[in-house]
Amino acid sequence: MTAQRRLLVGIIQDSPRHLDWPRLLEIARKQDGDVDRATVYRTIALLKEQGLIDELDLMHIDGEKHYYEAKTSRDHCHMACFRCGAINGVRQLVFRKTKEEMVQQSGFQIRVVRLEVGGICKRCQKTGS
Repeated sequence: MTAQRRLLVGIIQDSPRHLDWPRLLEIARKQDGDVDRATVYRTIALLKEQGLIDELDLMHIDGEKHYYEAKTSRDHCHMACFRCGAINGVRQLVFRKTKEEMVQQSGFQIRVVRLEVGGICKRCQKTGS
C-alpha cells in the first residue's frame, strides 16, 4: 500500500459525505499535490475489488456519477435530493422490523440492508427551489 493509496483510503473512511472521484482527487491534492487522476482510478478499482468500499449511484441524480464510501455491514439508507443533490445517510433501527418480516416471509438470510430514497430535502422544501 503506497502512501498515496493510504491517503485516499483515509479520506474515504473519514469523510462525513459521500465522495465522487473528482471530489476525492480534490481533497487528496490538498494533502499531497502529486496525487493524480490515474492513482485515484486505480485505487478505487483496487478497493472495490478487495471489498473495502461500496460504489453507489445514488438515484442517478447526477447522471452516471458514482459515489464511494467505506464498506459497512450496518444497515443504512441514502436519501438523495432531486433538487440540490444533497445526500444524507441515515442508520436506523427501523430496518430491524422490516428485516425480520422479510426473513419470516422468504426464509432468506439477510446480512445487510441498504436503501436508496429519492425526494426533496427539508431545505429545498422551505426555499421552494
